[in-house]
Amino acid sequence: MSQYVLGSAVKVGRGVTIEPYAVVKGNSVLGDNCTVGSFSYIENSVIGAYTEVKASRVTDSMVGEHCTVGPNAHLRDGAIVGDNCRVGNFVEIKRSVLHDGVKASHLSYIGDAEVGARTNIGCGVIFVNFDGKTKHRTSVGEDCFIGCNANLVAPLSIGKGCFVACGTTVDKDVPDGAFSIGRSYLTVKEGRARKYLDK
Repeated sequence: MSQYVLGSAVKVGRGVTIEPYAVVKGNSVLGDNCTVGSFSYIENSVIGAYTEVKASRVTDSMVGEHCTVGPNAHLRDGAIVGDNCRVGNFVEIKRSVLHDGVKASHLSYIGDAEVGARTNIGCGVIFVNFDGKTKHRTSVGEDCFIGCNANLVAPLSIGKGCFVACGTTVDKDVPDGAFSIGRSYLTVKEGRARKYLDK
């Protein structure tokens, strides 16, 4: 008995590796020399040549060539990832397009968005797509750097070659080449820690 599950409709290219406890089903396509790692779940999705999916869930989505996905990433609802991309640990992508060379390496949510080529999405970045009633879209241009723990509040457009500093909430459009920073002022009160630490 096989150590993985492979649906009868799945198309498998040459040199594909499917590791134990992986599940591939529906109308999925596995490109040449790709790897589906242990504990991955792929359904109705396309995985490009030389791409590695590590312990991740990919449904109704497309991943390009020479990418790495996971571990523990989640792509769903029409996510499209271009070539040479990195989708890392605990990154969720929903109804979004990542163009070639985009990196989102850790702990981010990218929903209802388009991210331009070669843009870096930092750790903990959230695409804030829901206002309580309606889903909105975000566009991020090519060659941007989105710093850790930034919130991108849709509807929003960030131009090409922009830098968003870590910890910034962006709630208005940003033109090409701009630097954005928005943080509250830090107050340090020396010697006051004991008030909160002592019981």
